[in-house]
Amino acid sequence: MLKKLSVITISAGLIFGAGGGYVQQVDAQKPDGADKGKPDHAGNQKVENVIYMIPDGFNADYATNYRWYKGEDAVWDEHLKGLHRTDSEDSRVTDSAAAGTAMASGVKTNNGSVGLDEEGNEVETILESSSEKGKSTGLVATSTITHATPAVFASHVESRDNEPEIARQMLANEVDVMLGGGKDFFLPESDGGEQDENLLEQAEEAGYTNVETRDDLMEADDIDVEEGEKLLGLFADGPLTPEMEREGTEQPSLSDMTERSIDVLEQDKDGFFLMVEGSQIDWAGHDNDPTWAMKDTEAFEQAVEKAIEFAEEDGNTLVVVAGDHETGGMTVGSNGEYDTKPELVKDVTATGAAMADELNEDRSNVEEVVESHTPFDLTEEDVEEIQEAEDPKMAINHFVSDEALVGWTSDGHTGVDIPVYAYGPQSDSFSGLIDNTDLPKLMAEAMKVNLGDK
Repeated sequence: MLKKLSVITISAGLIFGAGGGYVQQVDAQKPDGADKGKPDHAGNQKVENVIYMIPDGFNADYATNYRWYKGEDAVWDEHLKGLHRTDSEDSRVTDSAAAGTAMASGVKTNNGSVGLDEEGNEVETILESSSEKGKSTGLVATSTITHATPAVFASHVESRDNEPEIARQMLANEVDVMLGGGKDFFLPESDGGEQDENLLEQAEEAGYTNVETRDDLMEADDIDVEEGEKLLGLFADGPLTPEMEREGTEQPSLSDMTERSIDVLEQDKDGFFLMVEGSQIDWAGHDNDPTWAMKDTEAFEQAVEKAIEFAEEDGNTLVVVAGDHETGGMTVGSNGEYDTKPELVKDVTATGAAMADELNEDRSNVEEVVESHTPFDLTEEDVEEIQEAEDPKMAINHFVSDEALVGWTSDGHTGVDIPVYAYGPQSDSFSGLIDNTDLPKLMAEAMKVNLGDK
């Protein structure tokens, strides 16, 4: 009987210790291709750094379609831990501000609110509590850096739309690294911006090095956070360009920004907290654009790879990957067919919005435009539907989606549970079905910082 029990225990990947607990059997039940004998440090080891990666709008359907698009497992697949619930204080379907506030502070709030509870009181965020502990902090996004998700970590406003005030508060919060779009929210109206004053000048006075291109970012290697030096990169007046259109710009990729943020922040001997958002996965979902969704997910995966590579070398870094909600009601398969073919969008060269912008006034060039940017042939019926559509962008995206057998149920958010992936020390604490408010609490516990003292 004892021999049978020991066999069952080992096959489950666990070895029971003398204290009644267990440690992971490293070689047991490893997925094909995984490094045998290499521990993932999921236990109770010390956590000095947290890299919090948020693919906005992403859920299991995106993950599944992306796996077929890529043709192999994504970097996060082997690190799946569980799911988190996303409802906000006043709705079963959250927006990014309320979801982000919960994911940053551990407190539910109403849709639209940034860094406030339902009564309008400021709530402390995991970034702020990390800073109080002496850790360096960073925010990275492909939206404006003042957009809802990055905003909730370092500002407290009633409305997510108040981006000028968010910019002021983020600067006052002395976030050590801020990289993304949104230069207009740091410039005065006299320079075409949205501010009453020049926040870029104030940033320089506060010790920030300002960079505006990928080359500037990659060459900014003399920033010493231990000496109070900081990095601000605003690479577009508004949001950054979608990844599939970035090549003709001077903007960095999300992986570029992630890598450089880590390079700067890791100098702090007390550790760091970094949030990285793949912002435009959500925008692709709103547009029901499968190409944009898959290619920005690919860019996000490359950023996650940078984070995990650092965590593997460092040994004291926890990486958590979790979307804030799902967008678009993406499905795996459509039109009643028992299949999905998202890999077909690899050869699509423009977003639906960009294609719609190329249409002439009477839309007589639909076939020419769409076939020049996609590998698909349009029927007369397809052309007619796009010509007569109230929103040609959505009609083009639905045509591409139908060809790739990717379905959509909404042009807004949905309320489904979201996968949680984690790698590094104490990553197992994210297992099971948890709430979005649990995410920052578990990070705070892992880093031994006090969350919620504001």
